[in-house]
Amino acid sequence: MKELWYKNAIIYSLDVETFMDSDGDGVGDFPGLTNRLDYLSALGITCLWLLPFYPSPNRDNGYDVMDYYNIDPRLGTLGDFVEFMHQAGERGMRVVIDLVVNHTSNQHPWFLAARSDKNSRYRNYYVWSENPPKTDPEQLMFPDVEDSIWEYDEQANAYYLHHFYKEQPDLNIANPAVREEICKIMGFWLELGVSGFRIDAAPFLIKGIGIEGADPEHMQAFLTEMEEFVSSRQSNAVLLAEANVDPDQIPIYFSKGDRMHILFNFLLNQYMFLALARQESSPLRDGLKILPDIPPVCQWLNFVRHHDELTLDRINSSKRKEIFAAFAPDETMQIFGHGIRRRLPPMMGGNRRRIELIYSLLFTLPGTPMLRYGEEIGMGDDLSLEGRNSVRTVMQWSDAPNGGFSTAASDDLARPAIATGEYGYKKVNVAAAQRDPDSLINWMDRAIRIRKQCPELGRGKWHILETDSPAVFAHCCDWEGRTVIAVHNLADKPCTATLKSNEYTHLFDLFGDRIYESLAADSPSIPLEAYGYRWFRVNREQY
Repeated sequence: MKELWYKNAIIYSLDVETFMDSDGDGVGDFPGLTNRLDYLSALGITCLWLLPFYPSPNRDNGYDVMDYYNIDPRLGTLGDFVEFMHQAGERGMRVVIDLVVNHTSNQHPWFLAARSDKNSRYRNYYVWSENPPKTDPEQLMFPDVEDSIWEYDEQANAYYLHHFYKEQPDLNIANPAVREEICKIMGFWLELGVSGFRIDAAPFLIKGIGIEGADPEHMQAFLTEMEEFVSSRQSNAVLLAEANVDPDQIPIYFSKGDRMHILFNFLLNQYMFLALARQESSPLRDGLKILPDIPPVCQWLNFVRHHDELTLDRINSSKRKEIFAAFAPDETMQIFGHGIRRRLPPMMGGNRRRIELIYSLLFTLPGTPMLRYGEEIGMGDDLSLEGRNSVRTVMQWSDAPNGGFSTAASDDLARPAIATGEYGYKKVNVAAAQRDPDSLINWMDRAIRIRKQCPELGRGKWHILETDSPAVFAHCCDWEGRTVIAVHNLADKPCTATLKSNEYTHLFDLFGDRIYESLAADSPSIPLEAYGYRWFRVNREQY
């Protein structure tokens, strides 16, 4: 893992099903995605994270897998996938794919064999009980849909464990045969060229709930086994864990740098939105301070939104209510009692200055930034759709029918297109945005270009800079004798922030919300517009 390419990557998350349809059947596919690689490359994307593309009954957006060694036929063939991988590589883009091995679909051949024959070798691939314990409400992932994590199966004459939907039976990770199978799955896709895996629901892999005699250390050791296997097959491959846990649990996933390489920064994301709601920097500062130190080879993945709800489950209810009041005041905008099912622009009332501020934070906070498809053009949501589907509408390429995503009839689309309103594809689309020099996509292009010239932000040692303004968040990142400083005004009023340190002078602007006058060499005061932001490099040659 010498290269540590992920430290300064620009990651872009997409669902093949909703990105681009090449054959007019209403479903996005790999040929369509391949045809859009030039667009992604031009934007500055260096790594794609693909949501599940395996054969699936699609009870849970493809996270109910029926076959780990194939492509959903609606999305193409293995040949199409290999061609996509080749073309991505030609453009210098890596690919990370979802590894969904906490559970399978109840239509997976393993489960069909397990439920039909008590003596099947696959019986112990799952977790069974004749008299399961009562479910603690805290164990429910979807409390508005499921009321138990145990489901009775008449054919098996037993209950099976499922932490997600009842159509997704949990795998028995304590079983060595299951662990071996998971490594075999990773080996298959590594041979096809992927650069790593996003580990779905990582905490549920190692909890051992319902597994008789499960030892916590033995369960957690599987993360080490995964890393050892992946590194033995491809030294630069990474494991990116979806682990939304309390700070004291984070070291379980990083360990000494021999388990997960990257973790989604769920904690910082939640504190960032609290800071935005209050227009104060202190919650963001607190969010950074509660993060544990991580091994040098490890990394945080920062994000604004992803394909699920904006979860607020790691902050207390009063803080959650503040964020709801600011960005999701209507109950239809909320989900599961602790999440928001909106995209960012509608949450911010379309305020372009504030939207830029938030993405400026994304690109400068310590770690690696991740964009979700459509964020670069300011796509909106459709709250008329059920649950999380509100933020899973198809990509908007042009003002043509279906936003240029597909030539199929609108009723035949895999997911609906946003056709009307402020965020409809007639108003928000790639083609129109690229023609407008002042569009969000052109701002994003510039931000990404400057971010890639600042490896300090992804690789450096960071610390918070004190200022005299409660609305201003300032921090710096040092790496190999170079320093980058970012200053953000979270409030809707302009201010002048004074750094309470004389250590950093001779600052010159790299990027900002407007062209500011250059700072005097020894000036500790930094003017900022409302929702203003400025990135600086320290010119140490002047010292």
